[in-house]
This record gives sequence, structure tokens and C-alpha cells, in this order.
Amino acid sequence: MVTPFDIADWIQGHLLRIEQVLSVWVGQGAPAGLGEAMRYAVLDGGKRLRPLLVLAARHAVASADGADASLHSSCDEAALRAACAVELIHAYSLVHDDMPCMDNDVLRRGKPTVHVQFGQAQALLAGDALQALAFELLVPENSAIPHNIQARLCSVLARAAGAQGMAGGQAIDLASVGVALNENQLRHMHRLKTGALLEGSVLMGATCGQANATALAALAQYGAALGLAFQVVDDILDVTADAATLGKTAGKDAAQDKPTYVSLLGLESAQRHAQDLHQQALAALEASGLPDTRALAALADKVVHRAY
Repeated sequence: MVTPFDIADWIQGHLLRIEQVLSVWVGQGAPAGLGEAMRYAVLDGGKRLRPLLVLAARHAVASADGADASLHSSCDEAALRAACAVELIHAYSLVHDDMPCMDNDVLRRGKPTVHVQFGQAQALLAGDALQALAFELLVPENSAIPHNIQARLCSVLARAAGAQGMAGGQAIDLASVGVALNENQLRHMHRLKTGALLEGSVLMGATCGQANATALAALAQYGAALGLAFQVVDDILDVTADAATLGKTAGKDAAQDKPTYVSLLGLESAQRHAQDLHQQALAALEASGLPDTRALAALADKVVHRAY
């Protein structure tokens, strides 16, 4: 008999734990107002999709492995730390992206951006400190988390955030303003800028367990499809939703003459593309062989069908 699954309850319970530990870990003891800027950037805002993907992937892998209770406990701790670490990387990227030298935005998560609230220098330092804290969380002292899992988590996160991932995608994005990209070029940019960290979140959750090669490959395919779907939907919402709904400036991509899936494909074709990617993500979960991927499937549904 299959146990009923309520995604709303699952999300609520995990979000509560994520918020609790972020509040404890972020900005404590940082000098000269830095901690306040760090906490402003991270707490009380955001949908926490990336940490939820970490925990959902960990749940899927845990449903299949036969590890003993002590290893389960240490891997669950690793997954919680990984969930918070990837959210810190995401938060730091938003702080830096919003600055005048990048996207020059004044609204994020329904409130003034960090550089507007605290000044550019403090915003830059807050982003730097959040990035460093992310990796500190992954290698706690005196922990039962196996060293090989700690090292692997650091490796996955670094690659997802660096030149072959998020930072590289942002560099392409900045270089593409006013440039007519084709679909392959646009896909490559967004697989790095947005997709790499979402896929990395899934792989970090899978790392906190003993997933076999088939499951890992399928989860990587799921993460890649979901990451691209997220960006396609983001492009759609940029032209169909207002700033109050989004919690950030609406229509800024068109205003800055940035290439998007809507500008390239048109609105209806972009919407169909998002649905196709959604189906690819669900098909990858089916191919994983994991017995319980319901949380991952439900998160994919929320990404594609979100109206905010």
C-alpha cells in the first residue's frame, strides 16, 4: 500500500527546519554590521526551491538505500547543511546580480535590494561572506558526516556556482545584451546561469546517500530539465506578471534588451517548451528506478505551474 503524500505538508515541515537553521547559522558574530546585511539577504524571503530540491533528492535516495541508522542520521545532517549551503550561494548571487555594476535592480523579494538598503560596499562584502559560509557549512568540525561525502558536496557546489556553472552563465548573460542569440546559445547560457545550481541541488541531495549510477544519471537529467524549465517560466512571467506578484522588477529583461525564451520563441511557444521540459523531468524520475520520487515530481509541477 502506497502511503499518501501531501506536498504542502512536506514543504511546510522542511521549510520550517530550513528557516530555523538559517537563522542560527547566518551572520552570527559578523562585525561592523556585516551580519545584519547577510541576514537581510537570506532570511524572511524566497521560495527556497534549491534547498527543497536537495532534501527531496535525499528523500528519494534514502527510500532506496539500505544504510544503517547511524549513516542515515549523518547523511540527513549532510543534506540539511547542503540545503542551507546552496541557498546561501543563491542568495549571494542575487546580492551581486542586483548591484549597479550588474543588473542594477532596486527590488528583490518584495523589499529593497541589499545594496539599496546597506550600500554597495556592504552588499559586496555580504555576498562574499555568504559564499564563504556556504562551504563552511559543508565541512563541520567533529561531525559524523563521512569525509568523502563532505568533499563531494563541496565539489558539486563549487562546480555549479563557478565558471562552468552560475558565474559563467552570468558572464554570458552580461555579454549578450542586445545580441541576437539562437536557441542553442540561449539554452547554453541558461543551463549555466540558472540550471547548474538547480541541477547541483538535486545532485547534492543524491550525494547524501548511496544512489547507484543509473539513479544518479537520471537525477542529473531531471535537474537539467527542471533548471531549464525554471528559466523558461521565469522569462514568461517577466512579461505576464507584475512587480507586486513577482517580488522583483517586472519587464526588466525586455527593458535591458536581454535575449529570453519569449523574445526568441514567442509567448505560446515558450509556454509549450516549458511543458515539454516538465515532461522530460518527470520521465527522468521514472527512469531513475527510485521507489519514491513524489517530492521531486511535485516540485517540478510547482516550478512549471507557478504563477509568481
